[in-house]
Amino acid sequence: MPLPVGQPAANGNGGALLSRRKGRLTLEFAPGEVQSQMDLADPHRLVLAYARAMMCFVLFKPRPAHIVMVGLGGGSLAKFCHHYLPDARITVLELSADVIALREHFAVPPDNDRFRVIHADAARHMPQLAGTADVLLVDGFDASGLPPALGSARFYADCRRALRPDGLLVANIFSYDPNYHAMANRLRQAFGGHVCQFRGIAGNNHILFALRPAAGAPTRACRLVQRVALCGALWPGLAPFNRLLAHWIVGRLRQTAA
Repeated sequence: MPLPVGQPAANGNGGALLSRRKGRLTLEFAPGEVQSQMDLADPHRLVLAYARAMMCFVLFKPRPAHIVMVGLGGGSLAKFCHHYLPDARITVLELSADVIALREHFAVPPDNDRFRVIHADAARHMPQLAGTADVLLVDGFDASGLPPALGSARFYADCRRALRPDGLLVANIFSYDPNYHAMANRLRQAFGGHVCQFRGIAGNNHILFALRPAAGAPTRACRLVQRVALCGALWPGLAPFNRLLAHWIVGRLRQTAA
């Protein structure tokens, strides 16, 4: 049975629920609504498909110096990047004190010179990061889904400014969110159409990659965004290949670090 952890958050999103089932530690905001999972026998393994899909950012930015994450959750992505991208500095913005309080349960590293969790509203904090991030991972869900502020035109514009030239934003948006198309359009407008996705890579979790182009000739990342967008338009049935691609990328990172 889920075990309630802490009290309802001050923002009204409710407390986090922690449960252990079949060798996995699960974080939920409501019973059955899985936010994050950890394999207790292999804490660094990415259990959920959407997390593996978001790690495809290394195709575009293989050696980021600074990764900023919106949303800690169970820390799967933060922990994975900390362990398998040792040259990257990682900053995590998390609104819920209840979620931050669970970091030790999920073996999230303590704060140090290259890893930091900040208790902050990402929509308000983002302007402070202008020109500092190479990769920005937006996965800030609460009990009601993706907060409207994290899908607004203002937020995407702030995200673009937070990125260095040739920096990449990765956004996780539910396909069944009634505001999905509006958010996707705002993202394209903020990034001048430099947006792509690997279709079907994580089911109802649509993972969008948006690049802030550097001045001058197109970079490798810019050309790859264009290529992935074109492939998705010409061959929409690439979902099985894309899922295998995410598995391969994650497996390669783990093997290289072994």
